[in-house]
Amino acid sequence: MVEPLKVGLAGLGTVGGSVARLLQKQESNASESNILATRCGRPIRLVAASAKTKGELDALGLDGVRFVDSPSGLARDPEIEAFVELMGGEGDPAKSAIEAALAAGKSVVTANKALLARHGVALAAAAEKAGVSLNFEAAVGGAIPVVKTLREGFAGNSFDRVYGILNGTCNYILSRMESEKLSFGDCLREAQRLGYAEADPTFDVEGFDTAQKIAILASLAFGVQVDPDAVYVEGISSITPEDLEAAAELGYRIKLLGVAVRTESGIEQRVHPTMVPLDRPLARVMGVTNAVTIEPAGFPPITLVGPGAGGAATASAVVADLADIARGVRTMPFGRPVSQLAGSRRAPMQRHEGGYYIRLAAVDRPGTFATIAKHLADEHISLESIVQRRRNGEPHGGSDPDRTQTPAPVILVTYATSEDAVRKALSEIKNRGVIAGNPQVIRIEKN
Repeated sequence: MVEPLKVGLAGLGTVGGSVARLLQKQESNASESNILATRCGRPIRLVAASAKTKGELDALGLDGVRFVDSPSGLARDPEIEAFVELMGGEGDPAKSAIEAALAAGKSVVTANKALLARHGVALAAAAEKAGVSLNFEAAVGGAIPVVKTLREGFAGNSFDRVYGILNGTCNYILSRMESEKLSFGDCLREAQRLGYAEADPTFDVEGFDTAQKIAILASLAFGVQVDPDAVYVEGISSITPEDLEAAAELGYRIKLLGVAVRTESGIEQRVHPTMVPLDRPLARVMGVTNAVTIEPAGFPPITLVGPGAGGAATASAVVADLADIARGVRTMPFGRPVSQLAGSRRAPMQRHEGGYYIRLAAVDRPGTFATIAKHLADEHISLESIVQRRRNGEPHGGSDPDRTQTPAPVILVTYATSEDAVRKALSEIKNRGVIAGNPQVIRIEKN
């Protein structure tokens, strides 16, 4: 009989518990002859686990699984061959436990995007040195097999761009804001009530979670070192129902995208709200679902869509990584030797080129539009469309005695231009006192 792959699991939360139950179900599933063992050529057996308390293990009702009180102790345990880290966090105990496992010559599976974004290069080097696997499919996109697609499915291809919806919380909020005409604050509170958003949602809604994920995808696609500090980041807290309504009228939908793209000045990595044409696959992805579009050089884009979080979805990706280890499949973590990963640096957003949506609160007095037009022209910005919105439901041409005191919402859509030109023009327009408040600026991805 073929010996099973013996696994140690650190972290028994939502994902860890799902992984443990899935592995035990496969081992006891005689009626289906253990599909996992059949596909891998050997069983995969959970033999030991670590958690904050033994009660977490006992509550799962698992048979024959030893409790180890130290994650690093579990990582060094001589009985296990593969170590699964599902504790989370970019530092210890996750980092030291993975380092201990690699030093002991054990393959590692993790879903820890924060750890990989901050220490992925060093951990990949340690895995290379030990001749073992460091697998992390579950770290980006949950059940979407985007890591394997980039690293293995397109092993012979180069890429022009990788971008996608990588945070379900933000996608849920934007979807609800659009469909129910709710404010950002109202949608956020509902997301927290339903468990889609944390008590402190900053990491999600301000784009940092997406930044960690796009940094990992950029490394896989373009061979750069993983570095979340090289990613330009904006969140969704400034988006209003008015922006979403205007986007729909113009033929777009607003999504928080993570984008990694090859440019003449290097690999541009950015996270920000984006106007996506309604006929693109990403525009149709609603709710907590994730999606990633891959643009291989030389042929049309491919979009992968699926659940980006949750116990069952993430556990599926973790077990798929274990299956590769059981089969004896070992791939370099980022698709190439660490020594061949290029340095990563933040591409200056001032050089970014594309179309822009700009919403201004224009002061209703003679010369306002002439001033706006002059400063746009000074920066060689051409406009595709100009829309003057109604003022608090007032029809155009209505008689409001205080019209000159009430700013008029104006929406500008530019042809392709540079970030630097847009920022300079808007700074001059604001300095001239012809707009109230700060302009809303959203980038447009047409291609």
